[in-house]
Amino acid sequence: MGLATLKQLLTQQLRTDQLLGLRSVPLVWPEFSTSKKEVPGAGGDSRNAPTARADASHTQAGDSPQAGRLRLLDDTQVKSCTKCSLCKERTQTVFGQGNASPRLVFVGEAPGYEEDQQGLAFVGRAGQLLTRMITAMGLTRDEVYICNVLKCRPPKNRDPSAEEILACSPYLREQLEILQPEVVVSLGSPASKTLLNTAEGIGRLRGRFHDFYLSGHSGDGPSVPLMPTYHPAYLLRSPSEKRKTWSDLQMVMSRLGLTPPGGS
Repeated sequence: MGLATLKQLLTQQLRTDQLLGLRSVPLVWPEFSTSKKEVPGAGGDSRNAPTARADASHTQAGDSPQAGRLRLLDDTQVKSCTKCSLCKERTQTVFGQGNASPRLVFVGEAPGYEEDQQGLAFVGRAGQLLTRMITAMGLTRDEVYICNVLKCRPPKNRDPSAEEILACSPYLREQLEILQPEVVVSLGSPASKTLLNTAEGIGRLRGRFHDFYLSGHSGDGPSVPLMPTYHPAYLLRSPSEKRKTWSDLQMVMSRLGLTPPGGS
C-alpha cells in the first residue's frame, strides 16, 4: 500500500471516528471476549478468531443465574431450532454475546457471512464500526450485550422475511427478559419494526425513545426505553448519516449517565 493511499485511509477513518464522538484512537482495540481467544473486529488479525462458538459465545456472561438461563436457552432451543427454512442453510446459529447483566443491549437484524462462520454477532465490517460506536460512548463490548432478531443468516444477507421474524423473535424476547437492560438500541429498520411492532421506517422512528414491552403488547407489563438508530452496515454505505446516529447514541448516553472519552 502506497503512502498516499494509507494517508487517505487514515484521514477517512479519523473523520468517521470524529463523527462518532471519538477524540483519540485507543492503542488497544476493545476486546470482544475475556477468554484466552481474542476476537478482533473484521479486518483485524484473524489468527486468534474463534473456531467454535463455545469458546466465546457466553464467556463474558460468566456463571451468574442470567448467564445460565441464556446458555440454557441457546443450548436447548436455539442451536437445534428448525422453525423456519433458514436452518437448512446455516453454518451455525448466532445467539449473541456479552455481559449477562448489561445496562445496554444492541439488537441487529440478522447474522451476516462472518457471523455465520464464527457463531458470533457483529464481527464483520459492520461489527467493526459498531465497536467504534460503543467505544465512542465510553464503553467496551465486554460491558454490553449484542444480538440479532434472527439467529440464522438469511441467504445472501437479504432482509429477514415476516415468517422468519415470527419464528425467531420469541427467542429474542426471552433473551431480553433474561438480560433486563436499562436501555435497548435497535440497529436498523427490521430490528426496530420487530421490537416496536410497527410499520414505520427507521427514518421516522429514530431520534427519540420508545417504550418497548417484553410481552409484545403496548401497556402490558413494564417497559424498557428503546432507541432506534441506523444499522452500522447502512452507515458504511451512507456515511453522511453517522452524525444522526451519534445524536441518537448521545441520548442513550444521557439516559445512562455516561461520559464519552475526553468528557465531550
